[in-house]
This record gives sequence, C-alpha cells and structure tokens, in this order.
Amino acid sequence: MSNDISATSSTYLDSLKWQDKQVSTEEKSDELTQEDFFSLLTQQLSFQDPSKPADNDQMIAQMTNFTMAEGISNLNSNFQSLAASMTSNSALQASTLVGKQALLESDSLDLAAGRDAKGTIVAQEPVDNLTLRIEDSSGQLVRTIEFGSQPPGAVRFEWDGKNSKGEELPDGEYTVKAEGQMGGDFTSLPIATFKNIESVNVNGANGIIINTKEGAVRLTDVAEIA
Repeated sequence: MSNDISATSSTYLDSLKWQDKQVSTEEKSDELTQEDFFSLLTQQLSFQDPSKPADNDQMIAQMTNFTMAEGISNLNSNFQSLAASMTSNSALQASTLVGKQALLESDSLDLAAGRDAKGTIVAQEPVDNLTLRIEDSSGQLVRTIEFGSQPPGAVRFEWDGKNSKGEELPDGEYTVKAEGQMGGDFTSLPIATFKNIESVNVNGANGIIINTKEGAVRLTDVAEIA
C-alpha cells in the first residue's frame, strides 16, 4: 500500500515538475507563432455561440492579418541581416582606399619624392590668361604655370616639383593659387588637390568617411580617387 502511495506521489511530483518546466519554457518567448494563432482560433470556435457562428469573412480576415504580420516581421529580420552584410562589405571595400589619394578642394599641394603633385582648377565659365601660382611655406613664389584660355570645366595640372629655374625643390607642402580673366575681370578660381588617405571609417548614415591630414570627409564628397 505504502509503495503504491510512494509511486503515485513520485509520478505526481514528476508531472508537476514537467508542467513547471513547460510553463517556464513558454514564458521565455513572448512571440506568438502561427501555431499559437491557430490554437487560439480553435479555442474561439469551440466556445462560440451555436446560434451565432463566426463569420467566415471575419475568420479569413484574421488569418490574413496574422499572416501579413508574420511576413512583415520576417521581412524586418531579413532587412536587418542585409544591412549588417552591407555594412561588413562597406568596411571591407573602404579598407582598400587606405594609401590612395582623394581629390579634395584645397589650396595646399603635397610634394613627395618620386611623385608629381597633381590637382584640378575649376572654371565655372570660359577663362582667359589662366595662371597657377605655387608658393613655398614662407609665401615665396617658386613656380608659375600658364594655361592660357580654357573652356568651362576642370583644368588638370601636374607639377614636377621644380622651380622656375629647373631646380628640384624639397618635399613638403606648398600653397597653390589660380586666377584668370572672366568677363573682363581677373578673379581667383577654386582648386582641388590630391590628398593621401590615411584611414577610413564606416559611420552608419554618413557612409564611408575618409581621413586625411586636413581632416575627415565623406566619400560621397570626394571628386576622384587615384
């Protein structure tokens, strides 16, 4: 008799533990699945008033709404995964820019051994007597390059690092100024020069940020990569 009671008690306790474990497991997830929805729908049908059965259109509308909600949830998850993948790819592509040069609006020109200093003069309209002046750190004019008359657009230039006498100048940073005659008046023109890309960042909504010694700039604001 006592053995039967003991066995029954053990079975009852095991059942309670199983139920507690099941409840504990279910409480970990607050998300309703399609199985939960159909269980609720089945319960609703079993307790409905026989004299007022559920409308088929309403049932179909409920099923459709749940399916749409589940689909939107899955779509959001896929978009999050796609966004993470695109961020990873952007970071990988951005890393290949380090060591290259970006064409940025600047009035300074970097002269390095074995490399000509390059840049662009931006002419918004036809210009005559276009002249590029290159000055050293003390403001002394070391080279003048004449371009004559130029149509609207970008006027590319290269400097071999020599002064007006053909002498090699030391590496470093030089100042460049461009001016020309437009509409009968002499005026300064904007200049863009190539800057070394020292590092890059992937910054969410701002996209890829490149860092040069002159500061940070978005990749979308870079005119050219060389």
